[in-house]
Amino acid sequence: MISWTRGFAVLAAVLTLVASVPAQAAPVHPVGTWGASADEVGGATGAAGLADRSVRNLVHTSLGGSGVRITLSNVFGDRPATFTSAHLGLAGDGAAVVRGTNRPVTFAGADEVTVAPGTEVLSDPVDATVPADTTLAVSFHVVGDSGPITGHDVALQTSYVSGTPGADVAGEESGAAYTTEISSWYWVESVVIEKPRRVRTAVFFGDSITDGSGSTVGANRRWPDVLADRIASSRFAGRFGVMNEGISANRLLADGTGGQRGLDRFRRDVLDQPGVSTVVLLEGINDIRWDLADEASDLIGAYRELIAQAHAEDVCVVGATLTPYEGGSRYTPERDQVRAAVNEWIRTSGEFDGTVDFDAATRDPDRPARFLPAYDSGDHLHPGDAGYAAMAEAFDLSLLECDR
Repeated sequence: MISWTRGFAVLAAVLTLVASVPAQAAPVHPVGTWGASADEVGGATGAAGLADRSVRNLVHTSLGGSGVRITLSNVFGDRPATFTSAHLGLAGDGAAVVRGTNRPVTFAGADEVTVAPGTEVLSDPVDATVPADTTLAVSFHVVGDSGPITGHDVALQTSYVSGTPGADVAGEESGAAYTTEISSWYWVESVVIEKPRRVRTAVFFGDSITDGSGSTVGANRRWPDVLADRIASSRFAGRFGVMNEGISANRLLADGTGGQRGLDRFRRDVLDQPGVSTVVLLEGINDIRWDLADEASDLIGAYRELIAQAHAEDVCVVGATLTPYEGGSRYTPERDQVRAAVNEWIRTSGEFDGTVDFDAATRDPDRPARFLPAYDSGDHLHPGDAGYAAMAEAFDLSLLECDR
């Protein structure tokens, strides 16, 4: 890991990728404006990879800025993956890029880069400024056979792959050549900008509830997205970039269908992110559901380990209580007793730098082991858009000011 780590334009000043202003006199450092945890992309395409196709990933910024860089990851690949003709622009309608905004991206001055398996690569800064709260198109061409795809499985955002092998269309602003829709992000892991030193990155670490499962596809209604909107309209506006490092089905204590366990991916996905000052930890429900945590102490030990790792890097940790799931997959009253005990420890132990009570924010007061019906996506495990909005509203923004 590098350790420093849509719509057409209506108003050009708002939705145009513009040339950067001259470098600021004040010192600047890298800050994450978008991120997604690297994982093995599932399904037949993820396992087989792509060969000589162009990819157009649509990602959404939290914070605007200049000196824009992207990270391409091959952490879970089994062979070197080569990419050429990388471009960054403002997403238009479907797979199109807003006219005049598709800028080339280089790596160490070259327009082609080979990423070894188990590694990732950071681009050179693009001479442009990206707006806040805007969908970007990150495009590139895969040279040869990529092998298994590293990316992010549950993107809740439609991206695109070109239909004709061999044709490099990454630099095209038209979306006509991108005939295959995908529901994952392929290879792109982060978008980084340069900001003054007082601006920091807030990382949101967890499972499918942080990943946004149950929210509307393409609407950016995951709770960290809604929180980023709150930040932008508060006294903290311009002070924090938001990176969502949730993985659906992820667990703290064991690897599984949700990828590498949280204890092992915490450094790559949190501590190695650029400019990180605070992490919000919401994870553990899958450990309880799958009987990896039979007692609260099993998760408490994991939380303590992550707190220690973060504090060693002067990163603050905000602990979030686990949301209710009565009626959901693998619910039993016995497992829910473990969840309740874990939540009590999160609320009262004093070991986190701050806490947020998502359990209280989303539960039905008349039946507290389940979601308030208006907040339930329908599976009784994940919130819907209204539930995620309630979670974001329950978050005290001053928690982001923690300074170790």
